[in-house]
Amino acid sequence: MDAIQKKILHEVAELDALPVGAYNIRANGKAAARNSTANIEIIPKTDKSGIDIRIKENTKFESVHIPVIISESGLKELVYNDFFIGDNSDVVIIAGCGIHNCGGEDSAHDGVHTFYVGKNAKVKYIEKHYGEGEGRGKRLMNPTTVVHLAEGAQMKMETAQISGIDDTLRNTKAVLSDDSKLEINESVMTTGDQNAVSEFTADLDGQNCSCNIVSRTVARDSSTQHFTSRLNGNNVCSGHTECDSIIMDKASVLATPELLASSTEASLIHEAAIGKIAGEQIIKLMTLGLTEAEAEEQIISGFLR
Repeated sequence: MDAIQKKILHEVAELDALPVGAYNIRANGKAAARNSTANIEIIPKTDKSGIDIRIKENTKFESVHIPVIISESGLKELVYNDFFIGDNSDVVIIAGCGIHNCGGEDSAHDGVHTFYVGKNAKVKYIEKHYGEGEGRGKRLMNPTTVVHLAEGAQMKMETAQISGIDDTLRNTKAVLSDDSKLEINESVMTTGDQNAVSEFTADLDGQNCSCNIVSRTVARDSSTQHFTSRLNGNNVCSGHTECDSIIMDKASVLATPELLASSTEASLIHEAAIGKIAGEQIIKLMTLGLTEAEAEEQIISGFLR
């Protein structure tokens, strides 16, 4: 990989060298590096672009890295990655995509990640999106994540889009079985004329399952954001969704909650807050020696962390 690709790899996956364990690094539409382990097998698909990741049952404390790098202007791709996590496993999956576009054509990565999480398995999924480049071409990403949680399974998702993506539709769907648990933490910042749409749909089908979705966003300049969350409580279950947004300049933010209870034992809560940075917060930091701009950035950084 060249210097630009290495920089993007660091931004999206914090990698400066090949990781330990299983990995699949995709660069400009092709596999740049791949490694399987005794417990984690990565298999290229034969019918379409993408890979299957198969994790054996009882696999503990192992990781999988699957970053994507695009540094060619005009490159557009659609990739399907399917994850099969065996019963009683406990693993970390680190994804993410970075686009460097200095040309005049749009570059785009659309990824469909489908997770089949086995009984009593635990998965931590980390995904970061990043864009850079001074070209006229846009940087576009449309990630779709589909989650199937078996009985007693747990999944924690941490997703972030902090810089450089011009337009994105982030679509997440989940189906929960008995005693399963899903936790999602999203961080998004838009600037300029960027547009970000996040859609979450969770079907709480299992008895005593739970889902907690928290989105923290910052909209600056003339950018736009739309957050939609749908919780369908179909059993004895608990669901909570929260959208907190800081709005600045001439930006706009729309939060749309949808709660559907089909059981008298479903407990569903939605919270949303949109507002500007409080002046007293800035003044307090300025008394500690920061400029107004530095104080503002400090508040935003802490909010999105």
